[in-house]
Amino acid sequence: MNLLFFLYQSVIAFESLLPSDLHSPLTMAESFIFNVAQSLIGKLTSPAYKAATQLIGVYDDLQDFKHTLSYVKAVLLDAEQKQEQNHALREWLKQIKRVFSDAEIVLDELECEILRKQVVKAYGTTKHKVGRFFSSSNSLVFRYKMSKKLEEIRKRLDLVAADRNKFGLERIDADRRVVHRREMTYSHVVESNAIGRDFDKEKIIKLLLQENPHISVIPIVGIGGMGKTTLAKLVYNDQRITESFPLKMWICVSDDFDFNQLLIKIIMCTSEGDLASSYSPVGQQNVKDLDVQQLQHTLRKKIAGKKFLLILDDVWNDDRVKWLELRDLLEMMGSNKSKILVTTRSPTIASMMGTVSSYNLEGLSLKNSLSLFVRWAFKEGEEKKYPKLMNIAREIVKKCSGVPLAIRTLGSSLFSKHKIDEWEHVRDNEIWKLSQKENDILPVLKLSYDQMPSYLKHCFAMFSLFPKDYVFISATVSSLWGALGLLPSSVENKSLEDIANQYLLELMSKSFLQDFIDFGAGYCFKIHDLMHDLAIYVAKDQCVCVNFNVQNMPENVQHLSFLVKHMPDKSHIPESATLRTILFPVHEIGVDEAFLNTSVLKHKYLYMLDLSNSTYETLPWFIHKLKHLRFLDLQYNRKVKRLPDSICMLQCLQTFLLVGCTELEVLPRGLEKLISLRRLEITTKQISLPEKEIANLKFLQRLHISFSENLESLFLGIKLPTLKTLIVGKCSNLKFLTIDPKHFPQLEYIHINGCDKLEFPEEYDCGTKDSNMRLKCIWLESLPQLVTLPPWVQSSTNTLHTLIIRGCINFEVFPKWLSSLICLNRLRICDCPKLMSLPNDFHCLTALERLVIVNCPKLCRKCVPGVGEYWPRISHIKEVIIDRPEHFRSAVAMAND
Repeated sequence: MNLLFFLYQSVIAFESLLPSDLHSPLTMAESFIFNVAQSLIGKLTSPAYKAATQLIGVYDDLQDFKHTLSYVKAVLLDAEQKQEQNHALREWLKQIKRVFSDAEIVLDELECEILRKQVVKAYGTTKHKVGRFFSSSNSLVFRYKMSKKLEEIRKRLDLVAADRNKFGLERIDADRRVVHRREMTYSHVVESNAIGRDFDKEKIIKLLLQENPHISVIPIVGIGGMGKTTLAKLVYNDQRITESFPLKMWICVSDDFDFNQLLIKIIMCTSEGDLASSYSPVGQQNVKDLDVQQLQHTLRKKIAGKKFLLILDDVWNDDRVKWLELRDLLEMMGSNKSKILVTTRSPTIASMMGTVSSYNLEGLSLKNSLSLFVRWAFKEGEEKKYPKLMNIAREIVKKCSGVPLAIRTLGSSLFSKHKIDEWEHVRDNEIWKLSQKENDILPVLKLSYDQMPSYLKHCFAMFSLFPKDYVFISATVSSLWGALGLLPSSVENKSLEDIANQYLLELMSKSFLQDFIDFGAGYCFKIHDLMHDLAIYVAKDQCVCVNFNVQNMPENVQHLSFLVKHMPDKSHIPESATLRTILFPVHEIGVDEAFLNTSVLKHKYLYMLDLSNSTYETLPWFIHKLKHLRFLDLQYNRKVKRLPDSICMLQCLQTFLLVGCTELEVLPRGLEKLISLRRLEITTKQISLPEKEIANLKFLQRLHISFSENLESLFLGIKLPTLKTLIVGKCSNLKFLTIDPKHFPQLEYIHINGCDKLEFPEEYDCGTKDSNMRLKCIWLESLPQLVTLPPWVQSSTNTLHTLIIRGCINFEVFPKWLSSLICLNRLRICDCPKLMSLPNDFHCLTALERLVIVNCPKLCRKCVPGVGEYWPRISHIKEVIIDRPEHFRSAVAMAND
């Protein structure tokens, strides 16, 4: 899967040495049963599905099944939580999972038939001249078969469901479980064990010692195990802090942000300055007897007018109302010179609580990582006796990504072990395969996972199919989750991509994603290496990455990813009816024709098939038998010249990727029959596209056309009313691209790149004054014919927030109506040497917060901060970045003197 590159392999995870809440012999994938039940019920209750199944004649057969399914679903959350201590319950869940898997197949068969009937009604038969009366497509035969299968599924589910009362399960309809987090922390620290945090300590102390008119709240943010608590301890115990703050209080928030309980903890801290040392069962009991008013009165007597430092360690609460209630109370009682230091894993919580920018705690340097590892792996000075082990140690610490707890975990596991093979075992295995104790790195990270809602858990687990350091793009993540049914299909006014983006923002807010960049039309990001290890652990046996180390393939594996080009044995794809995904996420790793025919295409229940970067010359005609496919990636197959027309019989297909197939002579006939298609990406040698067929794709939201060198014109008179994203790139002979606002009412993002001959008439007869578009982001790049902005840009005055113009060597002037773009937030202009001016009313772009001008020499000179001719027009902008050539940097220096 070419645009992004997914991850590695299966699991024999750390079983015997883990505490009971982590080393269950059950695969973590059993935790996803609730999501499967939700997905099945969502499908059965949708109005469209109800109408269609009534038409086919199987609606009544589904009702008893839906009733039992709903009843079972209600106890699944409780069952998932209790399964790890109950072997019989685990087995019960496995039976449920098998029934659900078979039910998914039956409902998919129904969906395929529903879609086939729609195509037949609209376009005639989906097949060429084939008799169908006695085939399984015949309505009477199909209805009979489905009724029998549904009856069998219902009986099996009834039989298994009857056992639910044996386990004393409670009914929980929504995933609102309170998750036990970490043990209580305390303020004591052994400074010699905290290596490499001197710089961070000084930065935090500097913030704490600054004078401010109000109580300051300083958040420290980082993933679990990064050393946030240790850093807070170092600061708390520093002599300068002790002298500056007469009252210091350390509160471990962790499990609950209960207002009353926090008041009690703070009161208990005020006597001795530390909860651990002042703990008194009698005193605490007395405090517990007080009501809220009495607690506030007691606290007022303790801290009234005092300058205090309050540490709130390990905060998970994202309820702003609760936080403001506590903060306002403390501000009212204590000195306004007081400070609050917060540690949290969540950037969102940090932003909510902080009065200053969050302090993002980074990993240790390689040098400090090695020093910390040596402290935990050897007795003092002992490392000098083992130079060979030290060489291995340098390689081991690299896999820890500078996370202190990961370093401590691996170092401690090797303490007093001096055999080279024991050290090599740790070096050569991923962290998730190694033994872990309760406070080691993976159990600590799993606390963050346990706290997530169930729908996010399943989505996060899918990242395990991609390699470390893979750069994800939100559009492809959306296609992946959508194809696997992990996104709700019926959310009003929201597309699957909108919902996926919402999920990604949630994951980012919980520190599961890093290097997160918003590029206007979506996001790109990475997964931290240790979070990647966590994803592999929670998805084990369900998601498997195949490489040379894979030996035993789980029997019911659902998702496979191949990470090596030449497999020693081509039989690595198991004979399994549960297989839903085959991916080749690493660039230049694909399949040959023999492997495709013998090992891939025999899996008729696949949802996702990635055949990118492969070497076959054509696809077999029977590709249409994979009728459950939602996602088909054929990108960068540089040998394929033609595709069978039968590919257009894949009525469930949502994503079809053909970009980079530079030898493809013609697109398959009948594209309009792909009635579920949402994302289409094309490369072809054709002079013109079958635009009328594309226009009939009623759900198409993303269209990408690239490397189509013979293409001469696009969108002459056709309407694409559902299209949200349009990308046109590297079409060197494209001359005409008609963007008519009336024909693209939903378009939000457009990127046009590398079209040397593309002309931009100054006026279109398209009624721009009367027709509004919803464009949010426009990216115009490497377009030598572009002199000014196209007129259709003006039709998005109330929505456009990002405009990028790059490498347009003849771009000379902005139109007079630029200031009408009242929502424009970001403007980037790069490599436009002929652009000399900004409009006189540029200062009217009051929403503009970021302006970047790079390698536009004439314009840059006029925008020099403080002295440039245009500086008064842009000085109101929050962030201005001007690329300043050497010959006028001296002017800036003089102006600043």
